[in-house]
Amino acid sequence: MARSPSGAPGDNDSGDFGAQLRARRADFERHVQATRAQLDATSERIAARTGRNLVLAIAIGLAVGALFLFSLIVVKQIFVLFAVAMVCFASFELSGALRVAGRRIPVIPTVVGAAALMPLAYLFGATGAWWGVLGAVLVVWLWRLVEELIPSRRSGGGALLRDLSAAAFVQLYVALLASFTVLLVREQGGQWWTLAFIIVVAAADTGAYATGLAFGRHPMAPRISPKKTWEGFAGALAASLVAGVLLALFMLGLPWWFGLVFGVCMLVSATAGDLAESLIKRDLGVKDMSSWLPGHGGFLDRLDSILPSALIAYALFLAFA
Repeated sequence: MARSPSGAPGDNDSGDFGAQLRARRADFERHVQATRAQLDATSERIAARTGRNLVLAIAIGLAVGALFLFSLIVVKQIFVLFAVAMVCFASFELSGALRVAGRRIPVIPTVVGAAALMPLAYLFGATGAWWGVLGAVLVVWLWRLVEELIPSRRSGGGALLRDLSAAAFVQLYVALLASFTVLLVREQGGQWWTLAFIIVVAAADTGAYATGLAFGRHPMAPRISPKKTWEGFAGALAASLVAGVLLALFMLGLPWWFGLVFGVCMLVSATAGDLAESLIKRDLGVKDMSSWLPGHGGFLDRLDSILPSALIAYALFLAFA
């Protein structure tokens, strides 16, 4: 038996055991640091390829999705409040971006008018939505015309016409298109159609993201959105068709072939909406509408595919439901 200088047995054994523990701990820490470095490097490559923080984007998406599901399924009126909040943020973002680009858009009446359109659509249907958007445009125009009477805010004929056009565009692009989700939800069983079309849009976005990241080689519209590829579009098509068929059969109670129609229509509208917003941002010279949703950009950056898809989904509901 080994003895220490004092003659006590086991001192060397305990020292060897402690050294082994320290060595294993150091080895474990090196492995953790190496793994963390690999994860950080992978995250940086993904961020460089996609332009967003994937982990943070997923976390925020899950949180917003949970709130959306609760508001949609539990009480329809809560969904109207959810739609009001989304429209307020989106219209404020777009108005701010247009103001940075030189358009004098009155922010307060723009946001209030867009918000008022959601309960009007829910209470009075399509008639309320159309009269609501018309009233919102007229109020914003009147506000801007009153501003034009102030000498320090006067901009002249051509600039004033561009300001009025931009103000109307915000109401039509954000508020009116968003109102179709409310029109759909107020219908009998419409909440399931709303959930279905948003699931298909999300599936298309996920399919495009995954296949584009793995196989993307051929740009789809490089001058508008350089990160979109035809490989990603193919993945989006496959994902939207599968999701459409499953949702048609098990959520909407419609034939499988309607799922194919539903999936293709949602894919086309979502892609068009995404490219349209990319074109708007390109013309305005901004990367994202805002930075309020880390990893996603702004609220309008997340609604770009949903807004035109809401109109198409409502039309399909009227035609098939």
